[in-house]
Amino acid sequence: MAAGKRVVVIGGGVGGLTAGALLAREGFEVTVLEAHVYPGGCAGTFYHKGYHFDAGATVAGGFQKGGPHQIAGALLGITWQVERIEPAWVIHLPDCAITRWGEEMRWREERAAKLPALRHFWRIQEQAAEAAWQFAARLPEYPPASLADLLRLATKIRPNLIPISPLALMSMGQLLNLLNVRDPNARAFIDAQLLISAQTTSRKANALYGAIAVDLPRVGVYHPRGGIGNIARQLAEALAAHGGRIIYRHAVTQIERRADKTFRLHTNKGNTFEADIVLANLTPWALADLLGEAAPPALQREVKTRPSTWGAFTLYLGLPSAAVPSHAEHFQIVQDLSQPLGEGNSVFISISSPHDLSRAPSGMRAVTLSTHTAIAPWWHLRQNDPEGYQERIAQYRDRLLDAAERVIPNVRSAAQLILPGTPAAFQRFTRRPLGMVGGFPFASLLNVRGPHTGIENLWLVGDSIFPGQSTAGVTAGALRVAAEVVRNAARRRLVQVAQISAPSAS
Repeated sequence: MAAGKRVVVIGGGVGGLTAGALLAREGFEVTVLEAHVYPGGCAGTFYHKGYHFDAGATVAGGFQKGGPHQIAGALLGITWQVERIEPAWVIHLPDCAITRWGEEMRWREERAAKLPALRHFWRIQEQAAEAAWQFAARLPEYPPASLADLLRLATKIRPNLIPISPLALMSMGQLLNLLNVRDPNARAFIDAQLLISAQTTSRKANALYGAIAVDLPRVGVYHPRGGIGNIARQLAEALAAHGGRIIYRHAVTQIERRADKTFRLHTNKGNTFEADIVLANLTPWALADLLGEAAPPALQREVKTRPSTWGAFTLYLGLPSAAVPSHAEHFQIVQDLSQPLGEGNSVFISISSPHDLSRAPSGMRAVTLSTHTAIAPWWHLRQNDPEGYQERIAQYRDRLLDAAERVIPNVRSAAQLILPGTPAAFQRFTRRPLGMVGGFPFASLLNVRGPHTGIENLWLVGDSIFPGQSTAGVTAGALRVAAEVVRNAARRRLVQVAQISAPSAS
């Protein structure tokens, strides 16, 4: 193996596996170290008492032509085992239900009947989303980290971005205000979808990013056969097919930067791995912890000053097929329009496909309920008040089941399995500090995080870097990182050749 070609990827999530497989395809010696016994991380699927539950993410997009998964799959020779879902999901507000069709004419009829206040919004949103999707398919170097990045970025800008450029500098809430959208149902409908896909609501969500975030059903919501974790499993297979390897049950405990600028990684098994390049499929907090005192000052400041992301409270249910609705697989429930979303006031429900018999015992379905939650109260109770912690679990369990009653009557009596998951459980099983999930809220396109860490040849991938959210977002980021690693390696080889070829001074 040529010098500079050894790559170690920390974490077998979708972002790390995508970047690792792409680099293996380019001839790099790639090793992925995954702490768990299966790949996927927060987009993994775990087994429990005969059920395959999606651990965190339950909705997949980006498989359309020009979408991140489609691009990565074409490069890696993957035929994705997915099927498009129609409708994408159903949103239940307190006094109405809105079916989010992907099929254009049905969606136009639905929104005209139930969301008339947004009639002018959709024209702007669809124009902005179409231009942004086309821009994203060109894999822009955003945010640019160098003059070379800026020059490459400039070549990918097209005229159709000019009319929508003002959206990059305003929030979705400001756009709705400009359009005089006052209807509470219309605002709640947009807020609920933004919370899922942008990790914040219209008051703060960037309008241009938000246009893409609410566009997911139009370009396609997909069901991966076997669960969301099958995306990672197919990527792991592609990694192996291109000569890479993934090693399970190996949690990295330290990243050591050596004098020759290579890396030595230490694991919980007492093993060490040498690398010229490290891709960290981690949050900045986890990366700083592995680097210790060697963490660059900017990274140390970041983890001290950046607010924590959301956590999730989740219920995993085993329900008889006869008890669940048949008209959709995903539902979003908003309980009270006067209260903030999250904390059980907005609940996302995902039901395994009736055609995917691998997900549950015969006659049963795997169902996931989840809500955004602040992580600090959970940890305070867990560390200081164990009884209060269990009481909080029971409270949130009831809130989510109350919401589920909107679409699954008698859910409590019908459920043969109810398994709760708190931020502490997410930390334990995904190794994400404090159980933070979902990536950073997209309030501005001017301060999004790129993959650079302040240490040469050490890169972040995953939902902490732009565009971050969802399996499609982390795949887009991974495509960018892999391309940069390849370019940097080629540049280093040219420098080495020039140095060898240069006549020595006499």
